[in-house]
Amino acid sequence: MTLKGKRILIMATDGSEESELFGPREILLGMGAEVKLAAPGRSPIQATVRDDPGRTIRPDLLVADARADEFDALVLPGGVINPDALRTNAAAIELIRAFAAAGKPVAAICHGPWLLVEADLLRGRRAACWPSIATDVRNAGATVVDEAVVVDENIVTSRKPDDVPEFTQALAELLAS
Repeated sequence: MTLKGKRILIMATDGSEESELFGPREILLGMGAEVKLAAPGRSPIQATVRDDPGRTIRPDLLVADARADEFDALVLPGGVINPDALRTNAAAIELIRAFAAAGKPVAAICHGPWLLVEADLLRGRRAACWPSIATDVRNAGATVVDEAVVVDENIVTSRKPDDVPEFTQALAELLAS
């Protein structure tokens, strides 16, 4: 499958689970997509492997400067710290809502669905997530499903780092259709 000509935005900050940030990024780049990283600041962000420091990566643009109309999809990695920090960032939540309102794919993995809760995008939907946030996702109106990947219209969700291949493939299929 080729994603040549598709532009994908990953939004993340410190504490992103390394495999959920770098994994989809590398797979999507390998499919020919252009992938950009937006973060709240310009400094390199520190990913984690579980709770230990992982690789760093420099953002391409600021969350405040990112525009949904310039991209075809949005990816939201997990890790506990990353979505917990981003869900208090008004520009991040507005960006997520803008992608969703435009009907563009919004893909969140592990703890990433916390951001979908904050953006109020899960009411009446099916979603997968890390077990410790299942109550939050359920309280936001979603039916929590224990599957590697759940696609509900333009929302793609997954449970954990092991789901990265299925998660990214589901996003790619949405973009290719």
